[in-house]
Parts: sequence; C-alpha cells; structure tokens
Amino acid sequence: MLKTVIIDDEPDCIVFLAQILKTHCPSVSISGTASSVQDGINEILRTNPDLVLLDVEMSPGTGFDILNKIPVRNFKVIFITAHNDYAIQAFRYSAVDYILKPIDITDLVSAVCKVNTPVSRNPVLDFSILLDNIKSELPLKLAIPTSSGYEYILVNEIIRIEADRSYCMFYLTGKRKILVSRCLNDYQQILDSRMFFRIHHSYLINLQHIKSFSRKDGGFVEMTDGCQVPLARRKKDYFYEVMKRYAI
Repeated sequence: MLKTVIIDDEPDCIVFLAQILKTHCPSVSISGTASSVQDGINEILRTNPDLVLLDVEMSPGTGFDILNKIPVRNFKVIFITAHNDYAIQAFRYSAVDYILKPIDITDLVSAVCKVNTPVSRNPVLDFSILLDNIKSELPLKLAIPTSSGYEYILVNEIIRIEADRSYCMFYLTGKRKILVSRCLNDYQQILDSRMFFRIHHSYLINLQHIKSFSRKDGGFVEMTDGCQVPLARRKKDYFYEVMKRYAI
C-alpha cells in the first residue's frame, strides 16, 4: 500500500481528494491529513509516508515551506496548485508531478499511477532542484528523461535543441549531446520564451548562445558551437523584434 498524507488548507478539498483516492486508487492508504504548514510537517514526520498530496498556495505559508523544514524527504509528492504560472513553469522544468485546481479525477488518478511506477527517481534531488528553480527568476535546471529516470542539466548549458522525428537532440556546451524521446514542441512549451526561440520548425535555440546573425541565404544564426541554424521565413519579423532586446 502507498501510505499517503494529504495537505491542503481547504478542508473540503481534503475530503474530496480522500474520496477520489478511496474510490479510484486501491493501492493508496491515507495515513493522515493536515490543513496548515506546521500540521503538515508534524503529520509527515509522524507517519513517514510514501506519497504526499501537497497544496502549493496555503495561508499562511506555502507547500514549499513544508519541504524546506523536512530533514529527510524520502517520499514522493504530487503538488496541487491553482493557476500559478510561475510555480507551474518550475514544475515542468523539474519534471515533478502536479495537478491543477479545480481537481479533475482523471488527472489525479493518472498522477498517482505515475508516481507508483518503479522508475528510478531521487526525491531529495527532485525537491532541491525544484526549490532552486522556484527561487530563481528563470529556472536553473531542466530534467531530461532517460531510460533509468532523469538527468538534470543546467539550462544555460543548452545551446540548441534539434528535432529528429518524435525525438530531439540536445546540444550542450562542452560538445555534449543527449537524445531525448520527446518531441521539440514539448520543450518549446516548457522552456522560457525569454531565453529560447523556435527559429525554425526543426530548431529551438538558446538566445544567449547566439554568436552571430547573417541575412545571407535567407538568414541564419551561428551558435557558440559553430552550428549555423536557418531562420524560417515566417519567423523573421518576430526574431528581429526579439533580438532588439540584445541590441546595445
């Protein structure tokens, strides 16, 4: 059984979550609930759960305050949040599980099934990277799926991402490459548009790694690794506007 603690400052939400889990997730055993930061900390320390359903926006405090005060975090977490774009971006970068309010039953059941799979993850590493990403104006690290779990890379080390059918290739500093079994559209949605630009249907580039730009041959940019990336015709006007931010 998956020992589970539910932490939310809305009692009705706790009741609703508990009902869904009891009805649709037979592998889950609810070991405790809490509606405040301190009660949440106490409940986690008391029950030593396998899984915590954790509300992000609590009053006073946040779900992140709970994680910061737990000395040993050997449990998995499904975050529950309203439409907080800043937190959601950090979740996506860090590849942690979350569901949105109002809670959809299918989304919750799917998230529980996902955390119950035997894929290797390190909760301590997950949370530390998530908290770093939350604190930073732009997330610092990105979780890349591998056959055994996830690899965490520094976002500023990504030079470009190139589409390869249903896969994509990450080109990193130090001539490193990582092939990922996700499509380029996924990473365009995850990565911050202030730092990354879809210059062509096959390329997503890190604007900080542009070495030069040429209008020759329809337009292309040279990246810091020497690769010349074509500029799609329909992207030109928008690209010029974006690059004005970097003009002196």
